[in-house]
Amino acid sequence: MSKKIKTDGTIKFFISIIGIVVIAAVLKELSHIFIPFVVAYFLFFLFSPLNDYLRGKKFPLYIVLLLDIFLTALILWGVSSFIIGSFISFGDQIPSYADKLNKIVKDAAITLHIRDPFFKYFSIQRIVARIDYKILAGGIFSSTFTLLGNILFVLFFFIFVVTGHDATYEAIKKRFVFKKVKPELKEIEKKYKTSTDESNSDFNNWVTDKLNIERQEKEEKLANTFKTITGQIQRYIILKIAINLSAAIVITILLYLFGIDFAIIWGLFVFLFNFIPSIGSAIALILPVVMALLQYESITYALLIALILAAIQTLFFNIIETNLIGKRLNLNPLLILMSVLIWGYIWGVVGMLLSVPLTAIIKIIISNSESENMKFFSNLMSKE
Repeated sequence: MSKKIKTDGTIKFFISIIGIVVIAAVLKELSHIFIPFVVAYFLFFLFSPLNDYLRGKKFPLYIVLLLDIFLTALILWGVSSFIIGSFISFGDQIPSYADKLNKIVKDAAITLHIRDPFFKYFSIQRIVARIDYKILAGGIFSSTFTLLGNILFVLFFFIFVVTGHDATYEAIKKRFVFKKVKPELKEIEKKYKTSTDESNSDFNNWVTDKLNIERQEKEEKLANTFKTITGQIQRYIILKIAINLSAAIVITILLYLFGIDFAIIWGLFVFLFNFIPSIGSAIALILPVVMALLQYESITYALLIALILAAIQTLFFNIIETNLIGKRLNLNPLLILMSVLIWGYIWGVVGMLLSVPLTAIIKIIISNSESENMKFFSNLMSKE
């Protein structure tokens, strides 16, 4: 007779920590596979409303898939065309911006009575001259090919995610939902069959009907919970992208109206960096303010731009986002910082951009669990 080994809670805790570390190491080592896969699934959730509508209209799956890929390619082409054109224009004007930056730093040094030669005779050209352009060019060349390869990899994964998601969903549901239902049904069956000694056919038929009803209710309840998790993840991703995009468009238009150069680039940074709360928002705010300072050489004008951008970001990311996505997804600020650092270590800059969406998805899954331990972790991850 085998004896069940009872594991101490402390041992379980450290085993879990070791398991998490191993998973993190695997994710870091195989980042070239997991990053495109995660991005592909984000794309899948983004296109889900459109895909569900088209499938409801009896469009074949391959038509839906081709349309998704076409729209993705069109968006990438349009965005890259604007960005490349803006960066080329920015490169042409770098000398004039460099001269303005030199003048601003020198004037500030004189005003603040700084005698350090570095600031007194500041020259950004002298700093740039120390850069090894061969290494820089090689890095840009390599990064460009890596980016193109990752985009193709994402589209490759996306095809399989769209075609295989339903089958994966059913397999997971059968494994976890039905597994949980079976023990409960056995208890129900035992209760009914031991409640009386009758063995006639009418009673057996009644028990069978009752079990079928109980089975259907249990399976529907757990399946709906599983579906709710998927729906919440989809809703979060779509709303987060929509809010970031809306804020980026509004800020781009305002910067254009205020005459700030390369408004599209600063709008793109608003869209990307605001996936990282606080830190990203600060970066997205500072860059156009610095450009305004260099362009107009006026601290007052730069401060005005800073106040306007801060107000817009507060409106979108502190008010609108909270109301649309919901307070239950608000994450503990300490958790946000840790997630940015951890995902940044695992997947670099891409990990930092994906850190909060990934952490929010984990919280959605945990918050739908009935386990007391999972509820504790969900409360620990919450802001309030």
